[in-house]
Amino acid sequence: MADTFNYRIDHHGSLVRPAELLAARAKGDSEVLRAAEAEAVKDVVALQRKVRSTVVTDGDFLHEDFRGAVFDAVSGFRRAQGESVDGFPRWVAETLPKANHTLAADSATRLADLTWIAPKVSLPSPAYLAATTFTPELAGSGGPSSARELGEALAEIISAEIGLLVSRGVRLIQLNNPLLLAHTATEPAALGALTFEDALAVEALAVRLDARPEGVRVGVCPGWEAPAAVDRARAERLYGEVPADRWILPYDKGTEAETDLLRALPEDRDACLGVVDATVPELEGIDAVMARIDAAAEIKELEDMAISPSRGFADLAVRPLLSAEEQRLKLVLVETLARYCWGNEF
Repeated sequence: MADTFNYRIDHHGSLVRPAELLAARAKGDSEVLRAAEAEAVKDVVALQRKVRSTVVTDGDFLHEDFRGAVFDAVSGFRRAQGESVDGFPRWVAETLPKANHTLAADSATRLADLTWIAPKVSLPSPAYLAATTFTPELAGSGGPSSARELGEALAEIISAEIGLLVSRGVRLIQLNNPLLLAHTATEPAALGALTFEDALAVEALAVRLDARPEGVRVGVCPGWEAPAAVDRARAERLYGEVPADRWILPYDKGTEAETDLLRALPEDRDACLGVVDATVPELEGIDAVMARIDAAAEIKELEDMAISPSRGFADLAVRPLLSAEEQRLKLVLVETLARYCWGNEF
């Protein structure tokens, strides 16, 4: 991929929210919240420029969690009591979804006004949403008849949004599905309401584009941690059936499973390796991380790779994984590692 260098220093998009933004959200005053969001996004863009990231996001500051771009813009979902198994507020699909307005295109347009770097947009994948919101008990009372039907409806919405984002100048779009890597395990567990086969079909519908302008990348993050052991055939099937340009893979633990996920990746796909652990404040040693990157370069061309933290720093607004300063130091480390890998060719 000749222009991978445009996105060499990456991150997942979800960043630590400032206290002022959290306080404004808690107040419940929409006017106060909008003003706080605008100020927070302006500041976080400046942060990303300062740490020399080659991607710029709004930090997901407009939403409660990484799924919010859909839940805030699409009807058919209801927030339920309690938490889902992955620790996020539980939502259920009561009817087939319908987009009431754009998911992220309008906010991406505003973001573009703050920086010359083309913005990156992260969205939840349709298969993840279908797997975690489908409720069989609602199927006979107006709800989707199956998780696959729900997933396909969501894929249509997200595919249309991707097309709109591209038309507005967004060149890097990431879909997040924290469940997919578990399906590549040698002993895969049943995860959510979608089978592996249905999840692949749904994700494939979302990422296909009739035409890709120069420089556009549609990426998939299939999970934040590799399974204990990878079934090579299942990993190859994941990459083969979901035609994403870029795969954002965990690579911070140095396990054989992480290496196996990279080995299975086709030559014509980009790899963004999450080489820095976003869940612990301690900074990795440069020599140790570079040794892992050197090993990756024996499997895949270094020119077709990028690096990032292992996951978002605050996929749930009120539950950051690190402090703002610890996050900054991790982002600086990613930039430093990129310079070791590719010099100043950004």
